[in-house]
Amino acid sequence: MPSYTVTVATGSQWFAGTDDYIYFTLVGTAGCSEKHLLDKPFYNDFERGAVDSYNVIVDEELGEIQLVKIEKRKYWLRDDWYLKYITLKTPYGDYIEFPCYRWITGEGEIVLRDGRAKLARDDQIHILKQHRRKELETRQKQYRWIEWSPGFPLSIDAKCHKDLPRDIQFDSEKGVDFVLNYSKAIENLFINCFMHMFQSSWSDFADFEKIFVKISNTISERVMNHWQEDSMFGYQFLNGCNPVLIQRCRKLPEKLPVTTEMVECSLERQLTLQEEIEQGNIFIVDFELLDGISANKTDPCTHQFLAAPICLLYKNLANKIVPIAIQLNQVPGDKNPIFLPSDAKYDWLLAKIWVRSSDFHVHQTITHLLRTHLVSEVFGIAMYRQLPAVHPIFKLLVAHVRFTIAINTKAREQLICEYGLFDKANATGGGGHVQLVHRAMQELTYISLCFPEAIKARGMDSTEDIPYYFYRDDGLLVWEAIKKFTAEVIGIYYESDQVVEEDQELQDFVKDVYVYGLRGRKASGTGHVLLSRPSTGRRGPQPALVPALGFPSSIKTREMLSEYLTVVIFTASAQHAAVNFSQYDWCSWIPNAPSTMRAPPPTAKGVVTIEQIVETLPDRGRSCWHLGAVWALSQFQENELFLGMYPEEHFIEKPVKEAMARFRKNLDTIVSVIAERNKEKKLPYYYLSPDRIPNSVAI
Repeated sequence: MPSYTVTVATGSQWFAGTDDYIYFTLVGTAGCSEKHLLDKPFYNDFERGAVDSYNVIVDEELGEIQLVKIEKRKYWLRDDWYLKYITLKTPYGDYIEFPCYRWITGEGEIVLRDGRAKLARDDQIHILKQHRRKELETRQKQYRWIEWSPGFPLSIDAKCHKDLPRDIQFDSEKGVDFVLNYSKAIENLFINCFMHMFQSSWSDFADFEKIFVKISNTISERVMNHWQEDSMFGYQFLNGCNPVLIQRCRKLPEKLPVTTEMVECSLERQLTLQEEIEQGNIFIVDFELLDGISANKTDPCTHQFLAAPICLLYKNLANKIVPIAIQLNQVPGDKNPIFLPSDAKYDWLLAKIWVRSSDFHVHQTITHLLRTHLVSEVFGIAMYRQLPAVHPIFKLLVAHVRFTIAINTKAREQLICEYGLFDKANATGGGGHVQLVHRAMQELTYISLCFPEAIKARGMDSTEDIPYYFYRDDGLLVWEAIKKFTAEVIGIYYESDQVVEEDQELQDFVKDVYVYGLRGRKASGTGHVLLSRPSTGRRGPQPALVPALGFPSSIKTREMLSEYLTVVIFTASAQHAAVNFSQYDWCSWIPNAPSTMRAPPPTAKGVVTIEQIVETLPDRGRSCWHLGAVWALSQFQENELFLGMYPEEHFIEKPVKEAMARFRKNLDTIVSVIAERNKEKKLPYYYLSPDRIPNSVAI
């Protein structure tokens, strides 16, 4: 009778093993085997990290093996099991691999196909078509869209982490508990004694060192020592934690009535302001999105304030970007003066602090939360809903959505929810951050997620004109490496544009992102999509009318598919790394990135004092919560997987594995280039070094 050798690999994470009964069935073209109990006498099967082999003897020839079925039946207590993969040695000496990398919960079962990636058109056998269809039907019941708050991208229908499908939960929920992690951070930073001191102001700038010096590194220390300098202020718009706002000023906006006479002491080329603009030396950062956003009112004992400044910057003869004019609100007038470097020291310093605080809010809520976390979740949910595990695009993307839905669910549960941690220290807490996301959604476009195009759109693409924009330089290297890799994988499975266009599962994935996740409509500008979903957020259900986002509703060419997949991977990996893991470096010195301001913006010049600035900055308690947050968010996960690392072998084909090897080699070259450049830098830029870019949004 035919004999098969079945090898079963159990995951190595905590609680991956099981004591339950495991049954195994083979399904071939000529028939189906009996159900076999996988059990060796006097042996503890399926322990964590174990690889166990069993002989399975069948009564008759099964033909070519199509599927394997694994059933788990209760032995004693509820006992989930993480199955990595199964390999099968046939009676003819052939080896077949069945990747799984999933949890089997309760008395569950999983049916697996062999690991070769297949498009739907490749499946001609009914049983394989049926398996493909059933997998998606099951997933679409598990991964449901819901509106957490009106105007947000749609998210997973789960009120808390434990409601998620087991396969996308964290291995240990405790490790990503925001309350616990922030508290630990505050304890590790030795600032426990200050964390409850709300309404208690610091004495002066030096007093902030009481919560700073316990943990330090070269960048944060340099920020502390040089934060008041104009060159350090300008540098952060290029290489700080929010390097996505600065743009070349083509025309001075009417709402910012700056004249040559105002700024002539800052202009070094003996040109007028208009001539400097025409030569491309003037840059602008406009925080218009903050105009009218409600400030945090959750603490009746502390008034908190927001501003919507406009900052004009200049590239001097040393090629440094420095500020030359700041207006703290959008409408010019006598009560909204334009602050200049020639003003009194503390007038100018407080104006810059207001800009830094505004930059912090836009960074946290838009650059970080919306444009990496929430967007990546949309891609992840759509992937699980529309792409079966055998699809090559699923195999390519699954590593890049790892834990993303879970971390976002925890954030909605503890961080950005009503009375969440976001309310404790941020001026946009208490609902302002929700308004800000809603407003920013109106400007979220597909092209703005395409890194090279986004850089060009802001007029920041010239390496000759702007030589020290390392975020741009490194980001372009990583973008091109990812795009080359995705193009290679696409070339293996899609021999023509027609195959791309006819791949209905792929089109359904793209459409799910476009119609549901990002609430889109056609980029032509005709019509609106009116969506109404139940809400679990701050407000009750209501319809959301969303303008054009320019996201594709279908993919018609291999080139377009390569760009689309590059957007997905780059957003989840490199873009998130650039704006997340830089937070402690640039935001730990509180005056450089105040999370709240306790007095309104000044309405006149010549009245600001050092005492007034300190009273405006966050109090001791809010400073501690802020510091704990940026420290916790800047830490890599335990056993982090960095860009190019694919330990879960969803792909088994040699051409794809060779493409992965070339991808890693290209990334290693980028690591070397960045390391060489950073050698002599007082402020090294390493956030986009591939060895520091996690595969996915997971923190």
